Parts: sequence; structure tokens; C-alpha cells
Amino acid sequence: MTSKSRDFLRRIHRNGPAVALRALRARRRSEVGAISLEGTAPQMKWPSTPVRSIKPRRGWTLGELREFWEFRDLLIRFAARDVTLRYRQTLLGISWVVLQPLLTSAIFTLVFGRIAGLKSAGVPYFVFAFAGQVAWNAFNTILTRASSTLVVNQGLVSKIYFPRLLLPVSVMFAALIDASVALGMMLVLLFAYGIPLTWAFFTFPVWLLLVIVVAEGVGTMACGFMVRYRDVQFVMPVLIQLLLYATPVAYGLAAVPHGLKGILIWLKLNPLTGLFEGVRWSLLGPSHVHLSIPLSLYSAGSSLVIAIIGLLVFARMERNFADVL
Repeated sequence: MTSKSRDFLRRIHRNGPAVALRALRARRRSEVGAISLEGTAPQMKWPSTPVRSIKPRRGWTLGELREFWEFRDLLIRFAARDVTLRYRQTLLGISWVVLQPLLTSAIFTLVFGRIAGLKSAGVPYFVFAFAGQVAWNAFNTILTRASSTLVVNQGLVSKIYFPRLLLPVSVMFAALIDASVALGMMLVLLFAYGIPLTWAFFTFPVWLLLVIVVAEGVGTMACGFMVRYRDVQFVMPVLIQLLLYATPVAYGLAAVPHGLKGILIWLKLNPLTGLFEGVRWSLLGPSHVHLSIPLSLYSAGSSLVIAIIGLLVFARMERNFADVL
């Protein structure tokens, strides 16, 4: 009799046959498992999946630019969707990019050029007004659409995580396309009226970029406030209408009478004044529009400050967006 058999009989005598039988089965299962593991190939160790910890930002911080860069593909998707949906189911499509500033410039020519008799820097008033509309349409588009992006996409914001700043920034690309089309129409008008281009035309992208920076700064700030205070959606149209007349879009700064010094000071305090004077200077040339260097530097510096303040306010309020929406 083997030692295993003697051990099994002792277990039966001591604990009973049922307990001894269970112990024997457990012992056999452990032996079979050990044999099968010895005959198998070594298991491959797969790299562990990286885990990202999402924490709310504290204090006044601008957030991580690295994270914004990682989601650049999503930014492109948002921008393409915005461009596609903007003119879908419209009869004239992208032609509105040209028709809208043309119609507005015609109204400004009638009101400010014919009735008010304002100066137009030695060029036809229609061309003078259209030059301001090229930049104003980009500013208006970004400010209007960026301020409401989170509210419009509240179902997306409240369900998945992505940098919320992508939404207000994505509207910039549609505005750039509109500005490019309007600029092409501006070149046609300059050629039709015999107004030559000068070296100042190459500075137009800089002025347009500064206008976009201001629009993104104000739009991002309004976007954060609109999530909590829906009154902002009713304030924005009034604010944009006031800015249209408080900014030299339909008129030039030189057309303001010197007797109205108080109004002239307030106009110069507007950061958009120096930028729109620069836009018109780059399109019409230095011989028609005088560019004030101090005013331009003040407007450029103010645009950067406004953009930083807008980003800080947005980042400060971002942690509560999903809860409020």
C-alpha cells in the first residue's frame, strides 16, 4: 500500500468519507493545474493603458496648451461642421458673404455719404464703407457665434470631456473664410474704381488677426457668462449694434468734427478704432488714410489684454459648465 493510500484511509477514519473525498479531489485538481501551467508558453505582458486624471482647474489659470493641441483633430471637426451648417439650406449659399457687406455698404453710402455728407478720404464712399465691412463682418461673426457655442452644444458639453475652449475658437475658421471672400470682392472694387494697391496691403493680415483676437477675447468671455446668465444672449445684439456705431466702420476718424473733442476721445479709447483705421489704411493706401502710430499701438496692446482676460474668465468658469448646463 502506497503512502497516498494510507493517508487517504487515515482521513476517512478521522473525518469521514465525504470530507476525505473532497480533499482528494481538490488535491488532484491542484496537481492537474500545475502540470498544465508547466506546459504552456509564457504569457505576453501588454503595456498598461495610460490613465488620465481629469481635475477641475483652480484659480485664474489659462489651462494647458498641450491638452488643447492634443484635441486639434476635434477642433478641425468643429470648424468643418460650422462651415458646412452655416449656409446649408440657403438659396444663395456662400454668396451672402459678398451680398451682405455690399448691401450694408450701400446703406452706409446713402446715410453717411449722401445725407450726412461725411468725408471718405478721397475715394468713393461705397468703397470706403466696404473696406470697413471686410473686417467688421469677421468681428461680428466671431462675437455672435462664439458667445453662444456652449449653450448651443450643451448636450455635448454635459456628456463627454474635451477642452471647452475648442467650441468658441472653432468659429474663427468660418469667419476667416468669409473675410477671404470679402477681400476678393474688395480687390475687384479697387480695380473697378482705379485705386492702386500699395505696400501697406501686405499688413492687412496683421490688422485682421488683431480684430479676430479682440472678437475671440470678448466672445469667449461672453460664452462663459452666458452659461450661467442667459440674459447675455439678449445683451449681445445691443452691444454689437452699439459697437458698430462706436467704431469707425461706416465713417473715418478724420470725419469726426474737431469740435466734438469728448466724442473723439471716447472713440480713441475704443480698442477697435485703431484696428479698423489700420484695416482701411492697408486696403486704401497711405495716400488716402492717415495711420496714427500711437493709436495703433494702443489698440494692438489692448486687443492682447482683452484676449488674455477673456481666456482667464473662461477658464475660471469652466469647472461649472457641465453642472449648470
